[in-house]
Amino acid sequence: MRWVKYAIEKSAFGVCSYLGDKMGVSTGRIRLYFIYTSCLTLGSPVLFYLIAAFWLNLRKYTRERRRVWDI
Repeated sequence: MRWVKYAIEKSAFGVCSYLGDKMGVSTGRIRLYFIYTSCLTLGSPVLFYLIAAFWLNLRKYTRERRRVWDI
């Protein structure tokens, strides 16, 4: 069961863990808030989650230095 949890957390973009680290809140609590608010508001936090995941991925990609001769 632990490997399932690890696989899901690894492939879940890291948005909740990033927000938890920045705000000092546990990752599980942030995930529960995303679930509850998405049920109450008919899925609008999912849109925020996808935008945040795209933004974090873009930041990670731009921070990597890619040069022509590194390929």
